[in-house]
Amino acid sequence: MARFNVKLHRDQDRADEVATTEGAPGFTREPRTELFLLGVSNMVGEDTFYEGAADRDTRFRELVAAVAVADPDWFARFVAWLRTGAMLRTASVVAALEGARAQVAAGIPGSRSTVDAALRRADEPGEALAYWLGRHGRTVPKPVKRGLADAVVRLYHERSLLKYDSESNAVRFGDVIDLTHPTARNEQQGDLFRHALDRRHRRDNPLPASLTVLAARAELMSLPVERRREITDPAVLHAAGMTWEALAGWRQTTMDAEAWEGIIPTMGYLALLRNLRNFDQAGVGDAVAETVGARLCDPDEVARSRVLPMRFLSAYNAAPNLRWSYPLEKALQHALANAPALDGRTLILVDTSGSMDRAFSRDGTLHCWDAATVFGLALAARAGDATVVSFSDTSRVFPAVAGESVLAAVRRFKEGGYFYGGGTETETAVRNHYDRHDRVVILTDEQAHWHESVDVTAAVPARVPVYTWNLAGYRVGHTPATGNRHTFGGLSDAAFAMIPLIEAGTHARWPF
Repeated sequence: MARFNVKLHRDQDRADEVATTEGAPGFTREPRTELFLLGVSNMVGEDTFYEGAADRDTRFRELVAAVAVADPDWFARFVAWLRTGAMLRTASVVAALEGARAQVAAGIPGSRSTVDAALRRADEPGEALAYWLGRHGRTVPKPVKRGLADAVVRLYHERSLLKYDSESNAVRFGDVIDLTHPTARNEQQGDLFRHALDRRHRRDNPLPASLTVLAARAELMSLPVERRREITDPAVLHAAGMTWEALAGWRQTTMDAEAWEGIIPTMGYLALLRNLRNFDQAGVGDAVAETVGARLCDPDEVARSRVLPMRFLSAYNAAPNLRWSYPLEKALQHALANAPALDGRTLILVDTSGSMDRAFSRDGTLHCWDAATVFGLALAARAGDATVVSFSDTSRVFPAVAGESVLAAVRRFKEGGYFYGGGTETETAVRNHYDRHDRVVILTDEQAHWHESVDVTAAVPARVPVYTWNLAGYRVGHTPATGNRHTFGGLSDAAFAMIPLIEAGTHARWPF
C-alpha cells in the first residue's frame, strides 16, 4: 500500500536532476498535476513520439491509484470532468475503475458514484466490465458493480440496445445485467432487461409487447433485400431505431442520396459532422444540405453536442465543398465561446516541431500541431493585440489578416509553410519574440531541446504570466508550475477560460 499512500507536494521548483527527453532542464510535477496532464492527452493503448504505450498506460494507472487514495474528492471531480468536460471516454473509464480498485483496497468510500459518472454512453458499461475482467478477473468489488448498475439504469433502452448490443462484443448488455443486477426503473425497462438476457443466452422467448421499437426493427429486417432500397421514409426509419450505420448495413448496398436524405433528419450532430463528404459524394441535394448546415451552426446544437473545436477543422479538411465552409466556421466560433477576449498584448507560440506531427485524434485525422494551430489562432482572433509565432529549430511570426476566419487562417498557416517539423527550440523562440507582452501562451508537448537558461521562459519577467498547454502529457515539463508559470493539459474551450480567472487573482487550478 505504500505506493498509494503519497503526499501531494508542490511541483518541483528546480530541475537539478531531471531533463526533458531532448536534454533540456526539466521540472517534475506533483501527482495531481501529472495525472491531469496525462489524462487529458492520453489515448490509452497508443504510442507517442517519446513514450511507448505500455509505459504510458502503466504510469497513468499508477498515478490514478495514488491520487484516488490521497485526494478522493479531487479525483471524483476529475473523473467526472474528464468524461463530460474533456470528452475523453477511454481515459475516464480506466481512471474510474483503477481509482475504484485502489479506494476499495484502502477502505475509502465513494467509488460507486465515480464509476457511474465515467459512463455516459450505453456501450460503456460493457467496455468498463470488459476492461475489469481482462485486467483484474471476475471478482468485481461491490462499489464497482453498483456504479455499473446505476449507469445501466440510466443508459439502457431499446434504441441503445439496437445500436450497441452487438454479437461482436465480448461483453454484451446481458452480461452486464447478469453481473450487476440493476433494478429497472419501470416495467418497460424490466422487459428490456429480460429481453437482453434472452438475446445473450439465445433463448427463443417472444418479444415483450412493450418493446415497440424492437418490433418495428424486426419487421424491417424481415423484408427481402431487393425491397429495402424502397424504405426511405424518415418516420419509418426513426420508429425502427435506425441509425445511419444500421441503415447502410441493412440495405446491403451503397448509401445513395435518397437513403441519406431519409436518415439525415434523425442523425445526431456529430454523425452529421463526420459524414459531410459522404453527403457530397452521394449527391445529397442543396435543400437538404441547407438544413444540415443550419443545424451545424445553430448555437444551441453546438452547445448540446459538446463537440470539441478540432472536430470542425477535421470536417473542414475532409469536406472541401464550399456549402459547408460557412456553417463550419460559424460552428467553430460557437464552440470557442469560452475562449477569453484578452486585453493587452499576447504572445502565442505554436510548437511545430517534429514530435508535434503525431496523432491528436484517435482516427489520425488531426495531429498535435493542427490542434495547437486552431486554438492558437482562435485565441489570437479573440485577443486585443496578439502575436502568433510558429517555432521549431527556427521561428517566424504568422501575419494576421483583418477579418479572416479561423479556419481560413489555419489553411493559410499550413499552405504558408509554418509547419516546420524540426527540433523544439522553445527557449530561443521565447527569447527572440518576447517584447513587453502582457502574457505568453505556449502550445507544445514541452519536450524542449537543450538550452543554457534556467528554464524556457527565463526571458519573460517573473511578473508576466506564462501559460503552457501541454498536448502530450509527458512526465517532465519545460518550466516549473509555480508563481506566474501555469501549465494545463489538453485543448478544450473551457480550458482557455483559465487565463482570465488566474489574471483576476483567483487560485483556481482545475476546470472542475
